[in-house]
This record gives sequence, structure tokens and C-alpha cells, in this order.
Amino acid sequence: MVNASSKSPVRANPKSNQGTGRARTPSRPGRARRLPIVPVFLLAVLLCVLLLDGYVHKVPATEHLPYMVASDWVPEKVLRGGPVLDATGSTVRTYRVPKKTIVLTFDDGPDPMWTPKILKVLKKHKVHGTFFVVGQLTVRYPGVVRDLVNSGQDVGLHTFSRPDILRGSKADIDGELARSQLALAGAAGITSSLVRPADSSVPSRLDNLSWPAVQYLGSKGYLTVLNDTGSEHWLRTAVHGAANRPVPEPTGRSAVVLMYESGDKVAQTVHALDVLIPRLQARGYRFTTLSKAMGAESFDHPPTSAGLWKGRAFVAAVQLSQVAVRGLFVLLAVTGLLVLFRLVMMLVFARRHARVRNDPDFSWGPDVIEPVSVVVPAYNERECIANTVRSLAASNHPVEIIVVDDGSTDDTAEIVKSLGLPGVTLVRQPNSGKATALNTGVAWASYELIVMMDGDTVFEPATVHNLVQPFANPRVGAVAGNAKVGNRDRMIGKWQHIEYVMGFNLDRRMYDLLRCMPTIPGAVGAFRRTALRDAGMMTEDTLAEDTDITMALHRAGWDVAYQENALAWTEAPGTMTQLWRQRYRWSYGTMQAIWKHRRSLIERGPSGRFGRVGLPLISVFQVLAPLLAPLVDIAAVYGLVSHNPWRTLLVWAGLLGVQAISAAYAFRLDREDLRSLWALPLQQVAYRQVMYLVLLHSCITALTGNRLRWHKLRRTGEVGAPPGPAVRAS
Repeated sequence: MVNASSKSPVRANPKSNQGTGRARTPSRPGRARRLPIVPVFLLAVLLCVLLLDGYVHKVPATEHLPYMVASDWVPEKVLRGGPVLDATGSTVRTYRVPKKTIVLTFDDGPDPMWTPKILKVLKKHKVHGTFFVVGQLTVRYPGVVRDLVNSGQDVGLHTFSRPDILRGSKADIDGELARSQLALAGAAGITSSLVRPADSSVPSRLDNLSWPAVQYLGSKGYLTVLNDTGSEHWLRTAVHGAANRPVPEPTGRSAVVLMYESGDKVAQTVHALDVLIPRLQARGYRFTTLSKAMGAESFDHPPTSAGLWKGRAFVAAVQLSQVAVRGLFVLLAVTGLLVLFRLVMMLVFARRHARVRNDPDFSWGPDVIEPVSVVVPAYNERECIANTVRSLAASNHPVEIIVVDDGSTDDTAEIVKSLGLPGVTLVRQPNSGKATALNTGVAWASYELIVMMDGDTVFEPATVHNLVQPFANPRVGAVAGNAKVGNRDRMIGKWQHIEYVMGFNLDRRMYDLLRCMPTIPGAVGAFRRTALRDAGMMTEDTLAEDTDITMALHRAGWDVAYQENALAWTEAPGTMTQLWRQRYRWSYGTMQAIWKHRRSLIERGPSGRFGRVGLPLISVFQVLAPLLAPLVDIAAVYGLVSHNPWRTLLVWAGLLGVQAISAAYAFRLDREDLRSLWALPLQQVAYRQVMYLVLLHSCITALTGNRLRWHKLRRTGEVGAPPGPAVRAS
């Protein structure tokens, strides 16, 4: 055992002793722990916006019960009476419009396209109508409702979401009408005492199920408006030109006519109005509103002050949600294109990478057989360090092993000493952080080629030899190996295993061909000592020293290669808390590295090439696209709740199928067992959401200027000897 102070590091960075260190506390204790509230709050706000927008768009599935034959509860004068029912008093009264009078009523609006056209026709012929508006549409198109009121039309309620209130409970009726009045107050500053139920019909169709609802509406002060005839007759009349029989018997000389503002035949409705109104006016018919036909001044009422402000707030919230949702779906389209583009790029480049590497003529150059120094920084790694060092000692390539104990508070150093393995040097230093520990190891290294690995990782016997072969090319300054998840027995391990193979390794194949590898994994990477010196050695400027040094190597003019055959088995986090801490540091450190090397965007030479190729790809694919990716899942939930669930499920299944095909190809390239992919659907549902929140949390930390400390993960030592062929299918 030796002390690090007895030998100074090679060109140690002057900032290396000013980093945060893995055992130190942040400048603002506890701040980073409170920040998860922010992404959760933002997610909650987004959820509320989507729920509100979905609520005012969705027409709930309502069970429309068949009409009963029995109608003995309904008074005979109602069944034979007029279409306007007044049950507000002790005695029920019905009303017909006067002779030679027609009241045009319009349902299912307002419609932003057709309602203005209907109003234009009415204005052209100087007539007015009565519009029964749907609450959901009223809050979405308040301007159209205001135009109705300002142009002198009667406005009534057609419920909020068009359920069959004549067959609903009292609570259902109260809720529908209260929301409808709120919407009308917010949109036009009025309330109305006119109600038309959904699927309105003639009075003779009332039965023992619907009559109690009419009575209850009357007890609440509402007039129930049915109809004498529907738009089908008007359309047939307009088409066939039978203007001499405009209204069916027995109400032939007056009628409350039901028409629609939206639907498949609304264009024919507009045409029918333009044809029949002048014909009937020529025959002496008068067109008017329901209130004037009944001799009333108006059925509109001003809302209470509280009701007016509540209505305005409701309408404003819906308008805001609609703007937000439109913006979200624009972002969703951008996200979809980014994800698709990334997926296509990864598959295309991965296929080409595999062809190049499998070509019999491919060679890095002469075999690299010179000895290699392996540096293992260790901080409280007593569970894993023995397996790590033993795996290195079993290497089939000549190595010297340098374990740098970075001020461990457990017996990590004693375990290394007790192994008694030849060629192992133990260096102890006060806790200074991983970057300083790596620099110390480089200072103690005897050879030009230096392999770096984590203290929780095990190598296969051929890993070191495979890893250093790209150094046969003198332009290569560093090599990234193929890190594998060793503890994949539990679900969280399987999810990370899929992510490593499908995400990280496919990415590295693409970046390798583009010569802009962003990260040499800390678990398995190799460097030329000369390249490290040119890049300024390891620093603690960021929490992702592996990403930082890789970008620095590119900017210094060195190539960074990917060696997929250099396998390393690492212990992945075993709990969601540990995973959060690790990925939080990774994400934050990556953003720090991008910011640190931002000047490469405007520089020339190798630095400029990396800045204009590598940095945009990393920023888009590793920060922007993952930040926007939750929109895909949010849109899926929104579709399930507010739109066609089967279509949404079909689209989501299609996306999952594309992901599965890509994952299967990635597993085939890495010679992995495809049976692990059964966990892919669960990964898409649960695991990805955690990764989204982690990245959002990291972005908030970066934007607020907080300094994140190094999170030390708890190790279990689950990864022992490298897995055999039974685990890695050939």
C-alpha cells in the first residue's frame, strides 16, 4: 500500500481539489431533495389542463333507456298539448305557438363554422330563432354565443354534455344545468329558463320515466321545450320543392321546428332555411323567437355577481386549456418526429456499424499486446471491490492494477490488501472526488494505455484485450466499452438491461460512425495517457467527468471509438430511489458538460466539428427529445379518457411494436437473450416516466443555479463472476 501524496499526479488539473467530492454536502443542504416537488407540480398542472380540456370535449357514454309503453302518469292534456311545458306551478300548462307562426329552434350548437352561416341566413330574411346551446361547446366557443345574444336570438340550455336528463337522476339534472348556466353566464353574461332535453321529441312521446324529470325541471323554474316537427321534413320539403305543405298535420298552421347547428346534414339545413323561409313568408307565415311567440319579453336573466365571475373564470380556464392543449399537440408532433428520426438514425447506423465491424477485411491494425494500466477508483466499495479486482487479475492481457481508495470509511482498502494478488497496487488518498482519484491513478500508472473502470464492475478475461485494440489506430485517443447490467434478476434490473442494450449501445454505434461519441462510460473505458494530457485530465467541473473528458478529447483532436466486444458487467441501482439519484447526477452532469463545451459550436478544426455535429445531436437526443417524450404518454392517457380509447390503444400498441422491433434488433446485435424483452411493455409504462421526471428535475436544478452533490449509491455485490453463455445467448 502507498499513499497518494508520495507521488504527484501527471499534470493534475488545478481545479481538481476544488470539486464537490462524493462525501461532501451541497452548498444549500436539502435543496436538491425538495426540487422533485417542482416537476410533480408541473405535471399536476398539465394533468389539470388536460382533464379540463378533455371534460369539455368528451361526450360521455349515456345509457338511453327505451321509451316505456306506459304513460298513465302523464296528464292527457300534456300528451295532446303543445311543445312547451310549464310545470313551475301547481298546475301543468302547455303552450302552442299562434297560428301562422313558426319558431325555428336549433340544437347541438354553437358551431364555429355553421352557426354564423345560420345567423347570416336569418339576418338575410330578417327573422330570429331560438338556439339551445350545449354547455361544452359554449365554453369552447363563447364568442359565437355572444353573437347569438347580440343579434336578438333566444338562447336556451341543451344540457352541458348532452346526456338524457329525462332519464337521469335529480343530481344528474342539477349538475348538468348548473354547469350549463355557468357556461352561459361566462360566455354571454346571461342565464336562461329554457331547457331542451337531448333527443327531444313531440309531447306524445313522454312516458312514466320522463315525466318526473319534466316535473322536477319545473320545480327548479325551467320551461321544457319539445317540438312539433323536425328538420327531416324541412329537408325533404326543400329538396322536393313541396312548399305548399311546409308543416305536417295536425299542427299545419303553426310549429316549433327542431333543426341542428352541427352534424352531417347541417349544410342541407342552411340550404333549407334559405329556400323555405321566403316561400313561407310569402304565404303569410311569421317567424319569431319562442319568447315573442309566447308573449314574453325574454327568458334570459342576468346571473348573480358570483355566478357571473365564476362563469367568466370557467370560460377563461377552458380557453386557456385549449391554447395549452394546441401547443402541447404541436410539441407532440415535434416530439414524434424527433423520436422517429432518432430511431431511424440509430437503426440505420447500427446496421452499418455491424456490417463494418463484421466485415472480414475490417481491422484496427496490428494486435495491441503491450501491457495496460487499469485504474479503479474506489469509495466505500467493500461489497464489490473483491470481485472487481479478481476479474482484472484473471485478464488474458498483461495488466497492472491500481486501486485508488478515495478516503473510504469502510474496509475497502483492507479487502484489497487481503486479496494478496500480484500486480495490484493500492493507493490511498483523502476523499477528493472521483476525478481526482482517477488522476491519481493515472499518475501511478506505468504504461501509456490506461483502462478506467468503476469499483462495482467486473471484466471478462478478454475485456481489456478487446478494449485496447482500437489503439492500433494512432488517431484514437480513447475507447468506450460495452457496459452490461449484471444484476438483472429483478424487474428494475431488467428495465435497465433493456435500456443499456437498446438505448446506450445503439446510440454508441451511431455516434461511433459519426465520430462524436459523447461519453466513455465510467464502467469500461480506455485512454492514451497523451490524449488525457491534451484534454486537461479529469476535472470536477461537472458531475459527469466521463462525459466531460470525452468531449474534451474530441475538442483536442482525438478520435473516440466504440468497442462493442469489450464487455463489462456493472451493478445497476437496485431501487427506484438509488436509480433516481444516479440518473439525476448523470442528467445534470451531461447538461453541465454541454454548457462547459458550448464554445466548440463556434470554433474551428476538430473542436468545431464536434461542436456542430456532436453537441446538437446530444442536446436534441439526450435532453430535448427525452424532455418532450412524456407528451406521447400524456396524449395516450388523454385519448383514453377523452376520445376514442380503442383507437388510442391501437396507436399506442403500434408504437410499442416499433419499440419492440428496435429492441429485438439491438439485442440481436449484442447477442443478448430476447426473452428479457417481455419486460419492455412494463418499462414503457412505468420506468420511462421516472426517467422523464429525473430529467425534468435535473433541468430545474440547472436553471435555478443549484449545485448538485455526488450521490453515492449503495452496493450489494450482486455482480460476481461474469455471466456465462446461459445468460448471454450467442
